[in-house]
Amino acid sequence: MSFPIIAPSILSADFANLGQAVEMINNSAADWFHVDVMDGVFVPNISFGFPVIAAVHKLAKKPLDVHLMIVQPERYIKEFKEAGAAILSIHYEACTHLHRTIDAIKENGMKAGVAINPHTSIHLLKEVIADIDMVCMMSVNPGFGGQKFIKHTYQKCAELKEMILKAHSSCLIEIDGGVNDTTGPLLLNAGADILVAGNYVFGSANPINTINTLKQMGSNTTSLS
Repeated sequence: MSFPIIAPSILSADFANLGQAVEMINNSAADWFHVDVMDGVFVPNISFGFPVIAAVHKLAKKPLDVHLMIVQPERYIKEFKEAGAAILSIHYEACTHLHRTIDAIKENGMKAGVAINPHTSIHLLKEVIADIDMVCMMSVNPGFGGQKFIKHTYQKCAELKEMILKAHSSCLIEIDGGVNDTTGPLLLNAGADILVAGNYVFGSANPINTINTLKQMGSNTTSLS
């Protein structure tokens, strides 16, 4: 798979025409579907449940990158696998027994990711960075799409990339929130591997062309990786 990996967030799609959004992503240069799951407790919003994820998976021709913004995510690992998740990310802030939950995700045949909020230090992941497949770094406060990008993310991403390289880890860096034609190249230069884009894709006049623009950013940047 060529980098950057592009994962359009279906949270920003028109829910009344979700099947059309899935088909658009299938036919685009995107690599993954990014699926945000919110419980109204960990974040002040509620989104997709198992039936919707299973319906998307049935139509999707690309992996489902499922981002859990929920409390006690360890209770539902098997169910998310059964619904079609290929990559499952849990929040550091919501998981008391992080290493055990990472192991459980892998035991259920999924790639394991850990998501961190904008205020959470990357250094808290030092003990698990060699065990996980991805860090989902929030560049906005989680819960809603369309928020303003937090500029400290660039420095944070570069520091995380350095930590990954020092640990000889194959962990990838995913940036979630505020990704567009301005922030995208700077994030890739800082070491990002995966760009999640919601409003930038689904709010554009031509989403397929917008996804192409994101995908082609990798040829115009010099990543630390």
